[in-house]
Amino acid sequence: MATSRYTESSIRVLKGLEPVRQRPGMYTRTENPLHILQEVIDNAADEALGGNGRQILVTQHGDGSVSVEDDGRGIPVGMHPEENAPVVELVFTRLHAGGKFDKQGGGAYAFSGGLHGVGVSVTNALASRLEVVVWRDGGTHRIVFAGGDVAEPLAPYPEGGRKKSGTRVRVWPDARYFDSPAIPQAELAHLLRSKAVLLPGVKVVLRNEKSGESRTWLYEQGLRGYLTEALAGAELMIPLFEGEQYAGPDHETFAEGEGAQWVVAWSDEGNVVRESYVNLIPTPAGGTHEAGLRDGLFGAVKAFAELHGLLPKGVKLLPEDVFARASFVLSAKVLDPQFQGQIKEKLNSRDAVRLVSGFARTALDLWLNQHVDYGRKLAELAIRQAQARARSAQKVEKRKSSGVAVLPGKLTDCESSDASRTEIFLVEGDSAGGSAKMGRDKEFQAILPLRGKVLNAWEVDRDRLFANNEIHDIAVAIGVDPHGPEDSVDLSGLRYGRVCILSDADVDGSHIQVLLLTLFYKHFPRLVEQGHVYVARPPLYRVDVPAQGKKPPRKLYCLDDGELEAVEDKLRKEGVREGAWSISRFKGLGEMSPTQLWETTMNPDTRRLLPVGYGEMDRQDTTRMFEMLMGKGESAQRRAWLEEKGNLAELDI
Repeated sequence: MATSRYTESSIRVLKGLEPVRQRPGMYTRTENPLHILQEVIDNAADEALGGNGRQILVTQHGDGSVSVEDDGRGIPVGMHPEENAPVVELVFTRLHAGGKFDKQGGGAYAFSGGLHGVGVSVTNALASRLEVVVWRDGGTHRIVFAGGDVAEPLAPYPEGGRKKSGTRVRVWPDARYFDSPAIPQAELAHLLRSKAVLLPGVKVVLRNEKSGESRTWLYEQGLRGYLTEALAGAELMIPLFEGEQYAGPDHETFAEGEGAQWVVAWSDEGNVVRESYVNLIPTPAGGTHEAGLRDGLFGAVKAFAELHGLLPKGVKLLPEDVFARASFVLSAKVLDPQFQGQIKEKLNSRDAVRLVSGFARTALDLWLNQHVDYGRKLAELAIRQAQARARSAQKVEKRKSSGVAVLPGKLTDCESSDASRTEIFLVEGDSAGGSAKMGRDKEFQAILPLRGKVLNAWEVDRDRLFANNEIHDIAVAIGVDPHGPEDSVDLSGLRYGRVCILSDADVDGSHIQVLLLTLFYKHFPRLVEQGHVYVARPPLYRVDVPAQGKKPPRKLYCLDDGELEAVEDKLRKEGVREGAWSISRFKGLGEMSPTQLWETTMNPDTRRLLPVGYGEMDRQDTTRMFEMLMGKGESAQRRAWLEEKGNLAELDI
């Protein structure tokens, strides 16, 4: 069998533009030729960006070629001092040759879209023919390429007509390299219109020789006019916020001229329009300059809301809340732009975040405080978005036999998802639940109010548990399915490290405690065994002690009668006059203010929280006790037990 030889001569070195033709997808989009034409259009726009042109003319010819003509300085036609070839030839035949690398000392293109240096050379590589006509220094020159190589060397071109200065590049895209040779007209028009937007006062013209149509874009108002047109008369919440700022020669961080121009609009409904550019290059995938605008707007709106006390308790603003209804056009100038890939869809320059954020925030801070009414409207919009986000965030999927479950709407969740810190309070009644929501630490404490008394689940089959709304909500909220003592249970979905039963300190509250403990013992035994279930102990009494000498007034809380007696004895020993203090008895949690509930029952530093365990009894003894107390058919045994132990009970009448 013949084998191929692998020798020194087997190694092939790709030269010139061969790498582009071998792997065009590495350098450009290959769906259609628009991107290789965009490279030429970008060069013309860069001339105008530098103040060296006032018009860009794009012509679609009948033979399928496209020409781009500008009235800029014209590509240099002299010999390169080191390469011994005309500069215009190098620009179109060398992958890493161009005027956009010289960023220092007043380079020809201080701010340009090009960095990689493969722009128009890729256009040439993927064109069957390319012609360049240059008007410069009073003369006219022409060079022609075919398949990326020089077909007609640079020479004077008297047929080119007289023109002060500029460049015309005519491209015949090679259909072999593209999925479709057709140029998408809508995308081309959008690209040209955006150049006109970003270059106020520069006229951009698109002509089609075959159809005879011609379109012209000229935006004297620039970004403002473009965004107003794009929003098509949508009702805005506040006037357009627009501005621009660029670094001066003495800026500590950024180069002179770096900065951004922006126009932002907020609307309550309808589609949002978002477009960004870097040195006139469209960045449809966004990037670090958009992140900077987002960060700057968020910082200013959040600071305004906090300064004016507009944030409701429990609402935490995030950048997406401010940005959700924002439309914008952003044009950034970056000295040395780093893009993601040659097609430049996304800006990756890290410094662009701080560049745009700093300038935008400073401007918006000033604007909001000059227009306080607009600031309030904007803050209210962001707060509504934050509240809507919080509501939607409660919806999570959880696998159960019944399909998909969502967190109960009445659950007020916490911000942290670290189960080693989080805790949920199962609270008796909506009024107490309201106080608990306002008094809790939202970072790690969640509240689930329960209506009425929970079902006695001792004799309820597991597959019928979810017919009860309260039990269903508890199971879904904690993230663990009901199970038996012998079942293998996955507790990785447990959403809270502590499940705390919080009920009134009276007989009804004790009854609710027993019903919930029955539920956990019977259907969530692993939670009990691993120490996740707790009983919170709210106080039954409050003792108000008046000021005594230098001692300020005090509020003392007592769990029961025994603690009340001990507190009264202590006050007498302190010399407080008998009867000077007053005693209040809480009828329920709903009577407590959020602050009182936090101080007495929820604050980890001051609360009484009892862990639930088996104590001295083993599981078998505990099961017999629950069976006797909660079983429907155990009334006789329960009666006997009550008669025997009844003298130990403390009546609360």
